[in-house]
Amino acid sequence: MSELLQKIDKDRLPGHIAIIMDGNGRWAQEQGQDRLFGHYHGVESVRDIVEGAAELGIGYLTLYAFSTENWDRPEDEVVGLMELLVSTIRKEAEVLHRNKIRLHVIGDMSMLPDYARAELNEALEMTAANTGLNLIMALSYSGRWELLNAVKKIAREVQDGRLEVEAISQETVQKYLCTSGFPDPELMIRTSGEYRISNFLLYQLAYAELYFTDVRWPDFRKNNLYEAIIDYQNRERRFGKTSAQLT
Repeated sequence: MSELLQKIDKDRLPGHIAIIMDGNGRWAQEQGQDRLFGHYHGVESVRDIVEGAAELGIGYLTLYAFSTENWDRPEDEVVGLMELLVSTIRKEAEVLHRNKIRLHVIGDMSMLPDYARAELNEALEMTAANTGLNLIMALSYSGRWELLNAVKKIAREVQDGRLEVEAISQETVQKYLCTSGFPDPELMIRTSGEYRISNFLLYQLAYAELYFTDVRWPDFRKNNLYEAIIDYQNRERRFGKTSAQLT
């Protein structure tokens, strides 16, 4: 058993971990390869981290796989990413199902090509009754897109007379987010040395602990996940209160 794993307090695990999987392209360039080479190797990290989270008993793991802004990347990279997404889901769906992992997708699914959407829907259906780790893939997702969508839906409810303006609360907003069925993340990890959240879960990360590492995503493995969790467990989570109020 890893020394780091032994340091983790299993009674104080974050219930929901969100990860911005950054650095595939830079990792590939450092190897003298094209960006897609990095994305292919990033899949190994996804497999390892999903397994690590499931072994620990984490309830929810959200992976930022593809943002709405990523559609503006060079066409060959976008096409390659879609093909990689489909082939990965095809290979991994059975493994997820065997390990009782339930797959969810958040984002603008209408922007995905039909073949990718069909493959995703099949995997979602196959794992729908599973009761282990909830694996949430953020695909064609951005926080601003999600909030705009929520505002439009709430406005429609008001317009149709189903909701009073005075009755709108934080719970109302949460109800119309993609993540309405999930708890907010308690720990957000970003790899590859960038210190920003890049339009990811803008509403949900309000009180998350943020952890940044220089490790490129294709090199990120279970031990790196354990380091992030240990760091999280050494922090004092105050939620706007003072330390004295907590003690």
